[in-house]
Amino acid sequence: MCCGIGGDLIALARAGCEVDAVDTDPLTVAVARANIDALGLSELATVRTADAATVDPSGYDVLFADPARRTARGRTFDPHAYSPPWPVVLDLLGRAPAACLKVAPGIPYEFVPEGAEAEWVSHRGEVKEAVLWTGRLSGGAGVRRATLLPGGSTLTATGAEAEVGPMGRFVYEPDGAAIRAHLVAEVAGRVGGRLADPMIAYITGDDPVDTEWASRYEVHEAMPFSVKRLRAALRARQVGNATIKKRASAVDIERLRRDLRLSGDKSAVVILTRIMDRPSALICTPSRPA
Repeated sequence: MCCGIGGDLIALARAGCEVDAVDTDPLTVAVARANIDALGLSELATVRTADAATVDPSGYDVLFADPARRTARGRTFDPHAYSPPWPVVLDLLGRAPAACLKVAPGIPYEFVPEGAEAEWVSHRGEVKEAVLWTGRLSGGAGVRRATLLPGGSTLTATGAEAEVGPMGRFVYEPDGAAIRAHLVAEVAGRVGGRLADPMIAYITGDDPVDTEWASRYEVHEAMPFSVKRLRAALRARQVGNATIKKRASAVDIERLRRDLRLSGDKSAVVILTRIMDRPSALICTPSRPA
């Protein structure tokens, strides 16, 4: 349902699935049909003009739906503004024996249907999609999963709880899919780390542990946040090029960059965050995998 010009339709047909695809826009349907014809997939896939709300999913093995997430004003983050709208989507899910529903990665957690598995997908470090699995495709009610592409590694909740402790030699920034899936504690367990603040998704540790689930930085200096103090520390290190990251900080990065007036031939990563509820700044450099 909502097949568009056929990207997912083509992938499903190439995987050997028999696909009946629908979209409300006749021109889009014509393009999707031309694509499957050109790729020799017309024996496995059909495309027709129809409103998803009028299709009965109970007659199919699986419902695959990708509701439109754009309106005349641009991209929408409100599921009620999807096309078809959220109540219609939920009705379709409820009548399908199994379903795979693509949604925005920022979907509010309260919109995840009861009994569904929620998966967040990251591609080369950028969260691209969230997927809700229902029926026999669901791993169980409340299951949260993060998946990394192109490798396909996956991580699920284990019930782990991360310890909280002092800032160590290294800081780890978990992949966004793990953060969205509330799997920061699971990532901390993989690197033997702890949280420097119980509410912030930065992990710290004393040893350089390699993991595909987080970027690692070596911490050279940690300080309470102050523009004057940070500027002096960066100048002392001759930092002229700074990558500034922030989490739980209200600082305007571009204004801070102007205020720092950086000069020098060295590079650094500046992390603005809160440590035990205190605004803090970390001066770091990327720590390469061993």
